[in-house]
Amino acid sequence: MNKRKILSIFVSTALLVSILTGCGNKNVETVATSDETITLGAVLSLTGDLASIGQTAKNGIELAVEEVNTAGGVLGKQIKVVYEDDENKPAMSSSAIQKLINNNQVIGVIGPLTSPCSIAAGPVATENKIPMISPYATNAKVTSAGGEYVFRACFIDPFQGVVISKFAIDELEAKTAAVFYNITNDYAKGLAEVFIDEFAKAGGEIVGVETFNEGDQDFNAQLTNIKAMDADVLFLPNMYNNVGLIAKQAKSLGIDSILLGGDGWDSPDLFAIGGSDIDGGYFSTHFSPDDKKEIVSTYVETYKSKYGAIPDVCSTLSYDATKIMIKAIEEAGSTDTEKIKDAIQSLQISAVTGDITYDENRNPVKSAVIMKTVDGKQEFLKTIEP
Repeated sequence: MNKRKILSIFVSTALLVSILTGCGNKNVETVATSDETITLGAVLSLTGDLASIGQTAKNGIELAVEEVNTAGGVLGKQIKVVYEDDENKPAMSSSAIQKLINNNQVIGVIGPLTSPCSIAAGPVATENKIPMISPYATNAKVTSAGGEYVFRACFIDPFQGVVISKFAIDELEAKTAAVFYNITNDYAKGLAEVFIDEFAKAGGEIVGVETFNEGDQDFNAQLTNIKAMDADVLFLPNMYNNVGLIAKQAKSLGIDSILLGGDGWDSPDLFAIGGSDIDGGYFSTHFSPDDKKEIVSTYVETYKSKYGAIPDVCSTLSYDATKIMIKAIEEAGSTDTEKIKDAIQSLQISAVTGDITYDENRNPVKSAVIMKTVDGKQEFLKTIEP
């Protein structure tokens, strides 16, 4: 090969490298759609203590994407989702979302699932101008601290706390309440604080508050104190894995207060852990598969057909979050991330978990449902509108 030809090849190669390097600094729209797909990311707890809801969340995302792609995709392109596992650890959540942005050039992220993980990941999304929709994180700080690119598909704890405290007083005729929560968890702490405030405002009396730390499994000391309080209701604003253990130990000590909780209870594993000791309780959540609305029954049947199980709240909120993100891309008419963010803010959508609009703080305005625990399963009791 002569020197002129070698030089020509060298110059051409250098030019190509320069072009490709330059593309890495262009806007997200160019990179994310270069292979005729639109790439989204998802940060889920696929392993660790909440792996069961991480997997159902993935199911919900994949069902939503399958439906959209089968119908022709969005903007003439197919949707692809890249997953990262945060093990329900906040430090891993922030690095996971950064990895999706840097390595996969995603134009939007579904997740993380829990409030602590979403609080950690949100600022990373906003710093990189990537829209993020948490399906399941209800703590108010998720959006207030996360910044303008952070949204959610679920209601927030200030609304949920009002719902369950009002239900306790109006429906259960509770006069007194004790509260027992995980002080190291942002979700549990935030919901406990709202309930304590709202129950007192509604005329009830908080007769005592006990706390525990993440990883604790022996609650005998705190529950002994709670038994002496003899409260009408015991509010447990914790995740299902904690609630199941607490319920068993509470019943063994002879505590007969009615157990109350929030959406963290909403998992089939609540009954696998707590057994019959969880029966007779009530909790607020986002959705019931027993709801007779057509959008709900159609979704439930489709999910059952694909996965052989009834969808839980996490799968359903993740399905809705994915549909919201994709609808926003369609409304924006672009994969420009700022336009997608603006489209989410102005979106009005009929979702499985309710009709959704967003307030000025990027939180959904939507309904809640009350469920009752009966014979090892949850039963739909009523819907409460905002």
